[in-house]
Amino acid sequence: MTDQFALENFLTIAFSDDKSVAYIQFTKRDEGFECTEEELNLFLRSHQIEYGIQKDIVSRIASHPEEYMLNRTPIAMGEQPVSGVDGYIEYAFKLRNEREQKPLETGDGKVDHKELNNLNNVIRGQLIAKRIPAQQGKPGISVTGEAIPFKPGKEALLKAGKNVVLDAEKNMMYATIDGLIATTERGKINVFPIYEVNGDVDYRVGNIDFVGTVVIRGNVLTGFRIKAAGDIRVIGGVEGAELDAGGSIEITGGIIGYNKGCVKASKNVKSSFIQDGNVIAGEDVMVSQSIMHSTIRAGRNVFCNGIKGLIVGGSIQAGERVTARTVGNSMSTTTSIEVGVEPMLRNELAELRLRTKQLKDAIDKADKALHILNQLASTGRLAPDKVALRVKLNATKKTTIREQTEVRERILDIEKTLEDTAKAQVDIIKTIYGGSKIVIGRFTRFIKDPAERISFTIHEGDIMMIPYI
Repeated sequence: MTDQFALENFLTIAFSDDKSVAYIQFTKRDEGFECTEEELNLFLRSHQIEYGIQKDIVSRIASHPEEYMLNRTPIAMGEQPVSGVDGYIEYAFKLRNEREQKPLETGDGKVDHKELNNLNNVIRGQLIAKRIPAQQGKPGISVTGEAIPFKPGKEALLKAGKNVVLDAEKNMMYATIDGLIATTERGKINVFPIYEVNGDVDYRVGNIDFVGTVVIRGNVLTGFRIKAAGDIRVIGGVEGAELDAGGSIEITGGIIGYNKGCVKASKNVKSSFIQDGNVIAGEDVMVSQSIMHSTIRAGRNVFCNGIKGLIVGGSIQAGERVTARTVGNSMSTTTSIEVGVEPMLRNELAELRLRTKQLKDAIDKADKALHILNQLASTGRLAPDKVALRVKLNATKKTTIREQTEVRERILDIEKTLEDTAKAQVDIIKTIYGGSKIVIGRFTRFIKDPAERISFTIHEGDIMMIPYI
């Protein structure tokens, strides 16, 4: 056989759809078939096969054609195209939804079902997301030498919603306010300054820790916690839960604390009523109906002067003024009203006085032990271990005396504050009953008999009752 055209009587060429593979096949079996490698190469080129010719296969067909007469054999292999990789958005956090919420697993393997970790808090200027560009891919080469097109990667786009901004290249997204990250229609990314719960704060919602304002359109159940850098507004009621706001707290349905939890605000706390609750406000506590058997601390004022305006039982502390329609009841339930010093200072004073007693007891014990050790030392009977003990006791006594001096100085500072009672006043719009106690600054007055429409103020070093104006 002398040329490639004679090979047409014995061989055919077929291609894959994209011409990335060429196949050779005998059309008939002939034991007398012969060809050289050069003839076979010329035959391939006559079918436009220019790339990826399998030289070892060509050589084997030329030398042992009988091995290939029954099968279709790949004779040339091109290069497959490499598809591009789609671009994507890389978030600085994991976007969560309610279906993905899972309880927090602590280090000891226990599960806290109140901690669902479901809020994506950000602060102003914080990176939210960045765009990762698509990778373009690489074309393939067919056996005929032509380019095989590749599938390009799709570019991802950052979709800006509210309170976010993109950089000039639209590759980075940042928050423009403190708030909560949320996605809306068509994948837009937003930062909202308010986090709303349309229902109760329960095991479905879990504890909340948010950098903005929290609105609860339901109740906050016992044992749960809400912490907000802004305000907290509860349209329902609050049970024995912990609320902590950097701003103010407003509770429409009132507080039934069961002597558990605490409602604490850096500014004001406003509620329709408080029962068996613990409330702390940096400024004012405002209650429209009643405060019953609760502990209230306000940096400035406590107002309970609505239509009912009742304070009965518990302890009320205010830096300046307490105003109520009625204090106590006809059963002489013990009710304490304290004004004229910030509650934190008054409570610190109580702790310091307790600490003074503890320090005095510690010094007395050290003196007794040192007296015995000094007697032994004077007779030469002090063992080496007792020598070390005496040195240690002397050092401890000096440290304790130093702390005692510091505590006494702090007590004097707070007591001076107690003397500044110019703004301190308790106003009774209707009635105060026996069993009540009024404390203004360092002075105390116990109420034995009911009195009506009066104010309590300091006058000439004593608590005076004057007509309420």
